[in-house]
Amino acid sequence: MTLTFAAPSADKHALEAGGDFTPRFDAHGLVTAVVTDVRDGELLMVAHMNAEALALTIETGIAHYYSRSRAKIWKKGETSGNLQTVAELRTDCDQDAVWLKVRVGGHDASCHTGRRSCFYRTVKETDGKAIVEIADDDRHFDPDSVYAS
Repeated sequence: MTLTFAAPSADKHALEAGGDFTPRFDAHGLVTAVVTDVRDGELLMVAHMNAEALALTIETGIAHYYSRSRAKIWKKGETSGNLQTVAELRTDCDQDAVWLKVRVGGHDASCHTGRRSCFYRTVKETDGKAIVEIADDDRHFDPDSVYAS
């Protein structure tokens, strides 16, 4: 049985204080998903979920997302072995975003580059230009060998 979601209530009080989870999907049918490590709160990634990915996540306890570039459901870690087991799923006040607190299996990496977090670079201004610098170059796995196919 696949979960289905009712349309969000027009009643702000019901939306913010009621007991029904009624995600507010955007015009593309997506909600933003913020993902952190349940152990230390590290921001691992930001992704998107459609209704199917959100339902699969709730039903299985394993994070599923919607890949906009591939236009399909993506079970995070299915190829790399770094599955994200959901410890807690929260929604924001107007239910247009979700926050997943996860335990990462395998290599304990959430980024396809082999790093723990997708947020491994800092943005700085140098000589009037915005640049990025790598702040975390610790690779938990070799992406070339893991994704070779």
